[in-house]
Amino acid sequence: MGNHSSSHHEPGEQQSSHNTNSAGISGKQPSRTSSDANMTRSPSGADINEKNFSQYVPIEKLSQILHSKTQSQFGVNGIVCEIFVTQLFPNYSDLGTRIFKQLHANSRAKTKHLGTVAFKQQCERYLALMDDNKILEVYVKLYGEPTEDPEKPDFITSDGVKRLLLTCYSIAMAHSTGNGVGALCPQLDRTLNSVVKSIFFSQDSLSLGFVSRWFEQNAIRLVLLVHKYCVHTLTTAYRGLEQSDGFDGGSGLELSTPVLDIKNPFSDSSSSSTSDAHSHKIDDSLMPLSQAWLLAGTLPPLYSRPQAVSSPTANKSTSSAVQIFKNKLAMIPSHWALLYDSDDHGVGANRFLHHVLGYRGPTLVLLHTRDDQTYLIASPNEWKETHLYTGSEGCVVIQLLPKFVILEKKPNILYLNTSIRGYPKGLRAGADPRKPILSVDEHFEKIDIKGIQHELISIEVWGCGDPSSREVQLDIKKWQIKEAERQRTVKLTAADWMDHPDRYLLELGGRQNYNN
Repeated sequence: MGNHSSSHHEPGEQQSSHNTNSAGISGKQPSRTSSDANMTRSPSGADINEKNFSQYVPIEKLSQILHSKTQSQFGVNGIVCEIFVTQLFPNYSDLGTRIFKQLHANSRAKTKHLGTVAFKQQCERYLALMDDNKILEVYVKLYGEPTEDPEKPDFITSDGVKRLLLTCYSIAMAHSTGNGVGALCPQLDRTLNSVVKSIFFSQDSLSLGFVSRWFEQNAIRLVLLVHKYCVHTLTTAYRGLEQSDGFDGGSGLELSTPVLDIKNPFSDSSSSSTSDAHSHKIDDSLMPLSQAWLLAGTLPPLYSRPQAVSSPTANKSTSSAVQIFKNKLAMIPSHWALLYDSDDHGVGANRFLHHVLGYRGPTLVLLHTRDDQTYLIASPNEWKETHLYTGSEGCVVIQLLPKFVILEKKPNILYLNTSIRGYPKGLRAGADPRKPILSVDEHFEKIDIKGIQHELISIEVWGCGDPSSREVQLDIKKWQIKEAERQRTVKLTAADWMDHPDRYLLELGGRQNYNN
């Protein structure tokens, strides 16, 4: 966060500022010394040595509104925490309180409130955060615990990390197209605990640096969405507050959180005739919404943002530079569609191939074992049967339960073969063909994880592409059905039948006479 200068001061600060700068009024400017670098501050936390404070209009207006509300309700010449939280973060009071305390601590104010100048200075420094790693450190510290011993670094507890994750989840769900449906996820606590177990193991607290590095390597986008929401709030809240209708909590903000679509595009008419209540209900055995949120923040962005399927008939004008720029900035949530569920479609290699092959988009394969473990294979490409290991950048193997662990993240680690002789059969994932991390047998009944065999009880496959991916797969399935019907109803002439191999087979079976 960069420092800004100010020529505007609060009451009681002008005289101090004048005395500080009087030495440079006549003659040469004094050279900067180490004592000059340490800025003096007003009791309310403003840097009174600073000049040329750039008035950022949204923050300027916001500080004036909060100052007037504080003065009218509390009679304080400044901004208090209660007004900051209730006006800007009414739905996330814990987050708002922690942010205000951080702004107050950074300003080193001696009063309980923040002066308007100090508030503007700290908000601008907060908005000036651009580096992802710095943003991550700020939010981990936000939920950390200060140490009483100045020689020991600050730390964060497992409860603090869980609170941070809960804030990330709540904000993401409230601003997805589901609009608050995330609060209904029954598996939320289990999902958060899997992440906490992965970070802390058996420890109760860890250093802020260690936790920051874990998020940086595994789930940095979860935290970055919170910062996006906070920046959006600080820069747009003044509009609603000026109109006296209150801040709406950033309802216009869209975050890249997937929305699970459990409708199977290849279900028959009998299954589609079920009640609407059942069709919109997510089964407990399927991937919960909180787990989808976690995967959207940890997997590469191609899984949470729909990727268009290339088509020769597509409009070429959509690939213009302006459209590409908009697509990169877009935060439109994708809809993950259930392609295969072994509980409904049956267990077996042929059932897996029937529902998964032909889907031209990224897919997520979830494998559930009898001993309550869940593993994920993320494929960025279309699944194909081959004796070679395939997969481009974006292939990931993850343990979801009981702990969240990214096991491998490399290209060319996926293998699927059920028919080619002389090669291992089944589904595999891992960089070493001799010792794959995860291996499913050819009957899709057993799963071998790092050399330990488990019983496989269910499989889910979710498609992460855009709707055209499902439409392409649906067209392929329709073509296959028509082709099979056409081959079954081939009409033969009498001359063709006389030389047909089926005729000789029937004669060998004892049937000599035929009807015309």
